[in-house]
Amino acid sequence: MDVEDQNQGQRGTHDGAVSLADCITLMQADLVQVNPSPSTSGHRVAGVLMYDPLAEMTTVADSIILAVGLSCESPGFLTLLERATRGNAAAVVVKAYGASMGRMRAAVEPFGLAVLVAPDSAEWSRLVTLARAAVGGAGTDSVSGVRLGDLYAFANAAASIANGAVSIVDPLGRVLGYSTLPGQPIDELRRVTTLSLEETTAPAFDKDFKTVYDSATAILIPATDQELGRLALAVRAGDELLGSMWIIDPGAERRGAALAALDRMAALAGLHMLHARAALDFGQRRNADLIRTLLDDTAHASFAAAQLGLDAAKGFAVAAFSIVRPKTGNLESIQEIQKLLHLVTTVCTVQFGSSHSAMIDSVVYALLPCEGNTPRSVHRRVVADIGAYSQTISSYPLIAAVGGIALDVEDLPASRAQALQTLKLLVSRQPVKGGAKSAASLYEDHRVPLNLLQIGAFIDEQDMADADDLAALQAHDNEHQSEYVDTLRAYLESNGNISAMAARLHVHNNTVRYRLTRLAADFGLDLDDPHKRLWLWLRLVTMDLAGR
Repeated sequence: MDVEDQNQGQRGTHDGAVSLADCITLMQADLVQVNPSPSTSGHRVAGVLMYDPLAEMTTVADSIILAVGLSCESPGFLTLLERATRGNAAAVVVKAYGASMGRMRAAVEPFGLAVLVAPDSAEWSRLVTLARAAVGGAGTDSVSGVRLGDLYAFANAAASIANGAVSIVDPLGRVLGYSTLPGQPIDELRRVTTLSLEETTAPAFDKDFKTVYDSATAILIPATDQELGRLALAVRAGDELLGSMWIIDPGAERRGAALAALDRMAALAGLHMLHARAALDFGQRRNADLIRTLLDDTAHASFAAAQLGLDAAKGFAVAAFSIVRPKTGNLESIQEIQKLLHLVTTVCTVQFGSSHSAMIDSVVYALLPCEGNTPRSVHRRVVADIGAYSQTISSYPLIAAVGGIALDVEDLPASRAQALQTLKLLVSRQPVKGGAKSAASLYEDHRVPLNLLQIGAFIDEQDMADADDLAALQAHDNEHQSEYVDTLRAYLESNGNISAMAARLHVHNNTVRYRLTRLAADFGLDLDDPHKRLWLWLRLVTMDLAGR
């Protein structure tokens, strides 16, 4: 078990402890305590752990432990409770997965340890982020009386403390909240961004944002001829960047105190931004549902397009993005795919002025408008840019593919299918061990192999390959460890040239002649028949493309 974020944030009043009850309240994650009691609810909390059954639990005192991969009926759950109780942990968070509250209460009763049940649908990545932010935010008492997630009220409170106008910005450059206290000076940049609720330059392309993101503490961005100076802080929850806070510099005399106050508010700012983002989840889910309808449900595509405000007059193409990882479904892969969604949204917004993107089944999709005289050149450049920027979010390769142009919304499912087929083809061509590289292509770049794959799928669906010559050769090779299929492949690839076949197979010319004789004698293969050659070549190519 890895200990993370121990003693993060500034502690609250009294003995500096943050109670479990405070953390639960701040998380607002529909957690239900199985065994509530004053002693468990008042337990001090100092950090958050992700449970790893293969690692030693060394320092678990006063920690909230997230039991990823376990239920109350899992064989290892009681072992976890024993070890957590012995180590004086604050609580264990688990999912019910169908178990009744009575059964869970009976299972945990002997331990006297707080056990919290999370909804089965809750994402562990979100729970751990909320928990870590809550541990830090609960102990930060410099801003109080503000409803969690109300970034405008929080900005006003922060502006009052720091004596400067405040703006809160997400990683995409959207202004999520700003202060409105009278009498605090602002400049034209502040006026424009608060009116448009968007930065004039996306953070990914702004050197000041990059400087702020590289700093672990609040820093000064000096004034220029056109703009006032600013104090700025990158807001994080664990390793996840949530955005940044920007305060108009209150002047040299007050600057030190303002920077210190900004650092103290970091954990609470993260908590507010997390809850504000949760409030946006409904809109994001609705957007994803509408895009899913566009891509899957032709009958209701027009309705979804109208709800999204799409102008399909010039057409769209569906782009698909995926990160190739050896392991999927763990916390890191979930975080990376979310970062990928933000990256795709950012780049598309910069390029097209808007973005329609969503994550569906661990693949990020985006609708790319067809603008200008060479839309495919634009599409190629956009996915290449996203591939280049992906190095900042993952060490694993990004695969990107764009389907054909859909001139009507009803054609978008076909474009999505083409993008997904191209994506799978590019993934299949990645080396199994090492050397994997990012790749980005348009559907038409691979039209021939993709068409052949469809032919292969049709052959399989119609059972046309059952008991044909190739199937007989495969059966013989499997039973006798012979190499007739490889010999046939070499024959077709070499157009029957004996020397070329021998070189491919690393055998003598006479060995090749012998094998060809046996193919004719034992299997009745007439390789002089052009139809026979075509069928066998088609079968071999489609089989190889499908990785069989």
